[in-house]
Amino acid sequence: MSVRVAVARYAIGEPADFAAFADRVAARVDAAARAGAQCVVLPEYLALEAAAAQEHAVRADFVRSLDALQDQRGDYEAFARELARRHSIYLVAGTFLAAHGDGRYRNRAWLATPEGALAFQDKLTLTGFERASGVIEPGDAIKVFDTAIGRIAIDVCYDIEFPLYARAQAEAGANLLLVPSCTDTEAGASRVRIGCQARALENQAFVACAVTAGVADWSPALDRNTGSAAIYTPVDRGFPADGIAAATGERDDWAWADVDLDALAAARREGQVANAADWPAQQRPALARARVERA
Repeated sequence: MSVRVAVARYAIGEPADFAAFADRVAARVDAAARAGAQCVVLPEYLALEAAAAQEHAVRADFVRSLDALQDQRGDYEAFARELARRHSIYLVAGTFLAAHGDGRYRNRAWLATPEGALAFQDKLTLTGFERASGVIEPGDAIKVFDTAIGRIAIDVCYDIEFPLYARAQAEAGANLLLVPSCTDTEAGASRVRIGCQARALENQAFVACAVTAGVADWSPALDRNTGSAAIYTPVDRGFPADGIAAATGERDDWAWADVDLDALAAARREGQVANAADWPAQQRPALARARVERA
């Protein structure tokens, strides 16, 4: 089975209200759907673009803007469901910082289905910026989603830099890892890119990463945005030699590629290497601790 995946390089704007924000997102998703995408990935912190409509004192304060944004949570969820249903796609609708009681929030990636259902994966490990906010907490469950395009999973930005999350998802049957991301430095973008490629190599899986782009000085979280949206593959026979199926340039809104799940299964069975199957070799009891020897 072949699945067309589209990942966004989403330029952050300054919409005047939620309707204008929704129009911006819808126009971009419409373009991906017209290109035949069956699975569409939008970036981390996407919902914060809607905070541009808040008064200056609120939107310039990260914690106050999160509190104010909760009034639009229902609209955001309904909008994601409607977009997925309209285009018959699986849509990772970016992330929304969702209130979780006691003034705490979770960085939540929403997955909307062609039937209009909604599932989510919370970010599991926080960045320094998120910890410093004092109000964001990590998620407590790692998930894999059964879909008509196979088992898919979501790793929110920093989470893709930790191999055991993706490994747990791969062992639960995920062939496609979807990564909504937001980074404000070249180093941050490189870490996410390297993490995506490492997880694709280790698990012999496809990894699809969406990113934010541009400058939004009105927001302390979306101020600077870097990186390239890309779709990564195993590095093996029948796949690109550099493990990159598609990537955006400086002027691109989307990268898309047709990922072949049958070819993936074949590579796992008879590829040049067997990274996924050989994972347990490093877990042998004798190798649990490094032995120190004098050289």
